[in-house]
Amino acid sequence: MLGQIIEEGDYVLLCLDARRTYLLKIEVGKTFHTHKGYLKLDELIGKPFGSKLESNSKISFTALKPILEDYIMKSSRKTQITYPKDAALIVMFSGIGSGSRVVESGTGTGALTTALAHYVKPEGKIYTYDIREEFKLNAEKNLKRAHLLDFVELKSGDVTEGIEEQDLDAIILDLATPWLVVPHAFKALKPSGTIISFSPTIDQVVKTTEALEDYNFTFIETIECLMRSMQISRGKTRPHTMMTGHTGYITRARKTITSTKEPESNPI
Repeated sequence: MLGQIIEEGDYVLLCLDARRTYLLKIEVGKTFHTHKGYLKLDELIGKPFGSKLESNSKISFTALKPILEDYIMKSSRKTQITYPKDAALIVMFSGIGSGSRVVESGTGTGALTTALAHYVKPEGKIYTYDIREEFKLNAEKNLKRAHLLDFVELKSGDVTEGIEEQDLDAIILDLATPWLVVPHAFKALKPSGTIISFSPTIDQVVKTTEALEDYNFTFIETIECLMRSMQISRGKTRPHTMMTGHTGYITRARKTITSTKEPESNPI
């Protein structure tokens, strides 16, 4: 039962239904107010995850143990997050695992950083760059809440001007001009290492693909992931009217031994 009993300081996902969920820290004396009444969170201490908790209005909530998706979707936001549908493909395409060394840029909310750190722990490291200090501070808070900060180094910098780390397993980009990073990525990646770029527009994809071809990357591919949920009811099952449509294009490629161009010198 280790880790299955709710303790003070734990986070729980408090669920009213599939659409109304709240990621909360359990603290003695803390009260959480909702439109269905208030709940005394410390009543959950000593109970197993999955237990019910009633509000003062006798409405029942369920206290679940948060999973990676919950930490991502409940990230404190100062910018758009990377949705789980895209994060899952990025992780899969990157080939990372425990022990991998990865550079990411930009950090943003730290949502994608959270997913990457989850998969490289406990032996690996994420080096995540952002040029805006307020984003870095917000991401640090989100990573700490997910218990993943120890596997991340938050850095201020612009990877279009160079990448300090070398011998990397993967480079993950979510920034406006990813094609400017390609020369530095070729130098920083291990042979056969992976570069992945997430871009909202096809114009960015075209420029990035051309840069990857210039540096003789192989297995260059761009995909778009769309997700449609289902409305389940006997005799009336059909897709939901609303869906998570276009969020961005994912471009991936692998480093070969030699490039058709000489990599630019790293200014760092």
